[in-house]
Amino acid sequence: MRLSQTGDRDAAGGRSYRLHDAVIPARPLESALYLVATPIGNLADITLRALETLAGADVLACEDTRVTRVLLDRYGIANRPFAYHEHNAGEAGPRLLAALDAGKSVALVSDAGTPLVSDPGYRLALAAIEAGHRVVPIPGASAPLAALVGAGLPNDAFLFAGFLPSKDKARRDRLAALSAIPATLVFFESPHRIAATVAAAADVLGAERPACVCRELTKTFEEFRRGTLAELSAFYGDGHGVKGEIVFVVGPPGEAPAPDDADVERLLATLSRDMPAGKAATEAARRTGLPRRDLYRRLVERKAGDA
Repeated sequence: MRLSQTGDRDAAGGRSYRLHDAVIPARPLESALYLVATPIGNLADITLRALETLAGADVLACEDTRVTRVLLDRYGIANRPFAYHEHNAGEAGPRLLAALDAGKSVALVSDAGTPLVSDPGYRLALAAIEAGHRVVPIPGASAPLAALVGAGLPNDAFLFAGFLPSKDKARRDRLAALSAIPATLVFFESPHRIAATVAAAADVLGAERPACVCRELTKTFEEFRRGTLAELSAFYGDGHGVKGEIVFVVGPPGEAPAPDDADVERLLATLSRDMPAGKAATEAARRTGLPRRDLYRRLVERKAGDA
């Protein structure tokens, strides 16, 4: 396995990229691992800095050389991509690190979007950092962020949770663990599993929680299907065929209603029989969401009244 480098390019190709009819030279890069975001669908969603990096890097690593070649051909970049993916990382990773050790510049791209987001690039970046090499992000297109801003859901706080487990119980357990997080949840999902995922989310997170299924982002048939989890579950459960790449976005949980005061008193009475006031207050706070300080004060007042 041989790494393709800029020295292999002929004089006509060189370090350059093309925008319309203009051929633009790309400057050589300093030695570093460059993490380059690429379009998630529309090939026009590429930054000038990304193009210069792809053209100027000594080594260009990618998930699938055929996919990356389409992007390179679109912009007249002669750099030949080298495959680095989950199945060959054990062999390809050390070769890329060796290139960095030799003072070369290495650019890493995924098939679409930002490298290291749900792909094996994380291992390479971590190894490069541990070896003392610079890691330089070249930001750009991101499917989670595109979905988040297009879904129409709160985006002041969000959690990207990647792919949910494929098994139903594990999927529901994962959703339950995320259910109370006060943030919009963002998931990747496949077309053949979206119906089961939305149904599980409706059961676990609540039927009335708002959500959006974002499909084929930036592509010709881009779609944002919005509604409650119950509405989306009914739609996809009716057998509507789904194609393309999907980002599933679920809005944050609503504020839980305040617990009934009589229920709180009964809980405090039960807990205080078996544990000290401090521990009882802590456990009551966990169960009710009420401030521990207020619950402890009520326990102390209860004890004083019983004296």
